Amino acid sequence: MVLAQLGGSIARALARMKGATVVDEKVLAECLNEISRALLQADVRFETVHDVKANIKSIVNLDALAAGTDKRRIIQKAVVGELCRMLDPGKPAFTPSKGKPSVVMFVGLQGSGKTTTCTKYADYYRRKGFSPALVCADTFRAGAFDQLKQNASKAKIPFYGSYNESDPVKIAVEGVDRFRKEKCDLIIVDTSGRHKQEAALFEEMRQVSEATKPDLVIFVMDGSIGQAAFDQAQAFKQSASVGAVIVTKMDGHAKGGGALSAVAATRSPVIFIGTGEHIPDFEVFDVKPFVSRLLGMGDLSGLMDKIQNVMPADELVPNLTAAFTLRLLYQMFQNFQNMGPLGQLFSMIPGLSAQFIEKGKEKEGQAKIKRYMTIMDSMTEKELDNTNPKLMNESRINRIARGSGRLVKEVVDMLEEHKRIAKMWSKLPIHNLIRNKRDSLKPLVNALPPNMLNQLGGLNGLQNMMKQMGSQKKMS
Repeated sequence: MVLAQLGGSIARALARMKGATVVDEKVLAECLNEISRALLQADVRFETVHDVKANIKSIVNLDALAAGTDKRRIIQKAVVGELCRMLDPGKPAFTPSKGKPSVVMFVGLQGSGKTTTCTKYADYYRRKGFSPALVCADTFRAGAFDQLKQNASKAKIPFYGSYNESDPVKIAVEGVDRFRKEKCDLIIVDTSGRHKQEAALFEEMRQVSEATKPDLVIFVMDGSIGQAAFDQAQAFKQSASVGAVIVTKMDGHAKGGGALSAVAATRSPVIFIGTGEHIPDFEVFDVKPFVSRLLGMGDLSGLMDKIQNVMPADELVPNLTAAFTLRLLYQMFQNFQNMGPLGQLFSMIPGLSAQFIEKGKEKEGQAKIKRYMTIMDSMTEKELDNTNPKLMNESRINRIARGSGRLVKEVVDMLEEHKRIAKMWSKLPIHNLIRNKRDSLKPLVNALPPNMLNQLGGLNGLQNMMKQMGSQKKMS
């Protein structure tokens, strides 16, 4: 999980506050001081931390609360609300529309990961059904076109550039014109970077922008610079009409929180964050779900959207109303591995990330999942579908350990983990989310002749058709 250290510190402060026998001014002050220290350690600007603390104190007036009021809940709600406000610039960014040609220009300093981010951005929209293309107008850095060419080929995205032409404006115009003729609906122009903010960089950006007339200019910024992001984002915003920001290198950097809050202070919307070197290591940045996941509270609606992108909702766990057997756990692990980084997915389920994958230890968590799946591969059909805890006796556990090449203790740990997850899963409202999505289509299903419904591919096919119709309606 991104910003694991910051999220863990704030979550622990809230947990200590909730565990207090009596919540009074002293307990509130200790909680806010701990949160303030965590924010300062994440390189959030002092002025921002001061405002967050003051705003929470003004919202939570303990003396004015009526008797019987849940003070713990009010404090937590205030903290979450202020963290959201701190990261929210208060304005939306331009979003491309499928079928309608859009030009997006990327700008940034050298070393920020701009060229890789162009490909990640293109790949994200390719998976959404767009026809993206990449144009390399970076003639300053040696090897820039080779890098973009390699990344684009790997992601199966068309690209344009030149080894001979030195004029970035000419390359940008030729590339945009070519891909417009080829009916690409998202044309991404990668521009030159520099080692520092200098006049030549801003002048070149201005010329490319005037020639290509982009619908959106995205500033790519290195998240490891912390609160220094404020001055950098402000300078680019004033010089290049920046409409959105993507913050990179958010994996493992303690200063990422400072960078996010500093960018928000310039009122520039952060639209994505880069969480690694690989193309899938790219997350949409949505303030409320991000804060919820940061504090271990999950993001079920985000999880459902991810599920809907790759499979019908109720295929995640084939029968949610049945007992949560080991087979269902195995299938859940399998499906999650096809849906993106596991740490990101588990953080969307309240309580599961903290129990299963510790903050900052996603690799160990992934190894644990593979180990558990290996153990389950050595089980019989009866054991996988078992609902009776007494079935798993010492003899069976020893046999499973030998068959999987794992220790007996590891098999016992896996069985205990299954019990914990099954207990937690039964309390999740994810069942209602899935049921609501299906129930909304029932009137239409009942009105269709059975043969027609079968031709559409059943209920799942109908869902996909409605989704496509919705996207076409937005385009028009």
